[in-house]
This record gives sequence, structure tokens and C-alpha cells, in this order.
Amino acid sequence: MRLIYYGHSCFSVRVGGKTLLFDPYIRDNPLARDVKLDQIPADYILISHGHEDHLADAEAIAGRTGARLISNYEIITWYADRGLTHAHALNHGGSHAFDFGRVKFVNAIHSSTLPDGRNGGNAGGFVVESAQGNFYYSGDTALTLDMKLIGESIPLTFAALCIGDNFTMGIEDAIRASDFIRCPRILGVHYDTFPPIQIDRNAAVERFRAAGKHLTLLNPGEGIDWVSLR
Repeated sequence: MRLIYYGHSCFSVRVGGKTLLFDPYIRDNPLARDVKLDQIPADYILISHGHEDHLADAEAIAGRTGARLISNYEIITWYADRGLTHAHALNHGGSHAFDFGRVKFVNAIHSSTLPDGRNGGNAGGFVVESAQGNFYYSGDTALTLDMKLIGESIPLTFAALCIGDNFTMGIEDAIRASDFIRCPRILGVHYDTFPPIQIDRNAAVERFRAAGKHLTLLNPGEGIDWVSLR
């Protein structure tokens, strides 16, 4: 699975011959100035919740690529009202098989308001299962015991966890989340973009290492290949 990080919580994963793009926020991200929005590929765009720093560029990318949107019912309905109907709505605990694999929408604890003030429904995360491996994206969330259900039910190749603190989990809670989901290989997201979520990158990596885990922190535009441990 080839992953490319675009900054904040936006990354893509190439799996099953398709490109899955998560929470696109590029143009207004000061750390992603070198990322070319019009060059980002996407066959599917998965949106965890309604905050602008997770969906600001979804409409532009979907309009250019024809990507199918995957999110909760409220967000999919909001986009339908804006003319984007190539979409699939999920709700918590529900899953659906696509041509690249299966996606399950799982619990997250976070607020969710759309850019125009409309209700964004309940925030969530995604578990993706595929022939190349499985992964979990937490979305914006607090640490929750529901993560243990993921670890008990599915082997993960990697997980993308928020680590910036203040609005989401911080480093220590992300380490505990790694325990809950039984996955030692973590991509850190939702950090450094704004002053309240800036971290000491070296210290964060060392704290994960001390816990027997590996934290990967990429710069916008960097990629990594994840190989299944199964």
C-alpha cells in the first residue's frame, strides 16, 4: 500500500488499484504550500467529519477527478445539495464493500459542524480492509475504549492517528490507542498545522519508540510503502 501524506490529516492510500484520499485540506494549509492541488489523484474521497480543515478541498478534487465521496449521512446529504451526488453514505458500525475492499465507519469523539454552520452529523473514523492489508484512520477523536473493538476484530498493517493534542488525542493517548488497536506502526496526523497543535517531533518519535512502537511523521508530499505483516 502506497501512502502519500499531504499535510494535517490529509493523506492518500493506493489500494486495490484505486486511490483513497482522506480529509482533503490543502489550499489553506500553510504547511502544504508545495502540494499541487490539481495534481492530487483520487478515486474515492473519505471524509471523517464536517470541519473545514478536513473537507475544504473535497469539492474541488471530486469535481476534477470524479471521485466518489464516502462519509456520514449528513455530510453526503450536504454535498448532494451542492450538486455532488456520486457518493456513498455510512453510519456508525456500518460497512460497505467497494471495488478496492471494505470500509467500516467507526466511532470517534469529536464535534462536527459544516462550513456553513449546518449539522455535520457525528464524527467518525474508517477501517479499510483490502487484499493488500488493512488500516485504520481515527479521524479527529479523543481516546476511546471503542478502539479496543478494532484491535480485537481485525489485524492492521498501520494506523493513522491524530497526535496534536488540544483538539484531539495527544502523544500519550495515541500511544494508548496503539495498544488498544494492537498496531505498533502509526502515521501521525493532525499536528503542527496551527499553534495549539504544534509538537516536538523528535520527542514524539522517541516516546513511541520507548513504548515499543514506531511513529512515522512525514512532510507534505512525502510517501511511504506499507507492507502487510500478515
